[in-house]
Amino acid sequence: MIRHPSIRLAVLAALGLLPSIALAAEGGAGFYLLGSKGPAAAITPPPGVFFSNDVYIYSGDLGGGRALPSGGRLAVGVEGAAAIDVPTVLWVLPEEVMGAHLGLSATVPFGWKNTDADLTLAGPLGGAASGSISDDVFTIGDPVLGGLLGWEAGNFHWQTSLLVNVPIGDYQEGEISNIAFHHWGADASAAVTWLDPTVGLDLSAVVGMTFNAENPATDYRTGNEFHFEWAAVQHFNEQFDAGLVGYYYDQVTGDSGAGARSDFKGRAAAIGATIGWTFKAGELPISTRIKYFHEFSAENRAEGDAVFLTISMPLSITKPTSIAVQ
Repeated sequence: MIRHPSIRLAVLAALGLLPSIALAAEGGAGFYLLGSKGPAAAITPPPGVFFSNDVYIYSGDLGGGRALPSGGRLAVGVEGAAAIDVPTVLWVLPEEVMGAHLGLSATVPFGWKNTDADLTLAGPLGGAASGSISDDVFTIGDPVLGGLLGWEAGNFHWQTSLLVNVPIGDYQEGEISNIAFHHWGADASAAVTWLDPTVGLDLSAVVGMTFNAENPATDYRTGNEFHFEWAAVQHFNEQFDAGLVGYYYDQVTGDSGAGARSDFKGRAAAIGATIGWTFKAGELPISTRIKYFHEFSAENRAEGDAVFLTISMPLSITKPTSIAVQ
């Protein structure tokens, strides 16, 4: 059984604030990364600085001759693939706020994305048609800034968080492949984790909503996006765990703006598995995790498979100060 899980779970919790290239909405993308908050989702690390690097790999297709709004055009018969590196730094302050630990994070994604379309139609109402197109991009995305508040009581942990997408990445205007989103966005979420160290069982759930501003390059505003994620993981010892993960996505309000052809509400679900392994490099604890998701029941968005390859570690732990009593 797990005797001292706090350091390991603290490293895992540092993965909680990440941006997204998961397919949905304009360009088939929303900045919140579905599936990023899995095991130990609500466990807040102790005061200190933590680093995580997530390699996110996705492949999927829209299918059925359906159209995807992208780059101010409509793309028909879309297939997409992406490999994005997502480095994140999280700073947990020693001071408490409302009895909670306060954490601040920053993420700057970069990587490759490819989009193939059988047909593209110019303009929000269709317009002139052009033949098949393939668009590749390797560049830097929008930074994402975040904050969290985390509480705990016994085996229960709960956390609220806010992410803000800052539209200063390398946006390729007029192209159907982009990593940057070229609009402001905010995601508010709440998470809960129940972890019993004596049996090693971790049950975690996250619910949240993403709010999007309009993309000024395309006059397109993606609607509000609801997401729910869950994980059920068994820790077999201090080093190894395995379990099931999943998520559900539902765009609850329609797309709008002069560039929107329709409300284009998206919906999808996914289920998968995860394996985690923790080891030490000297005295430094390093956590690694693989997560796999298979999407199904997709509507107005690509349906495919996603893999997360994650490594995370503390850069420094703030030791509590002691006061000598005379």
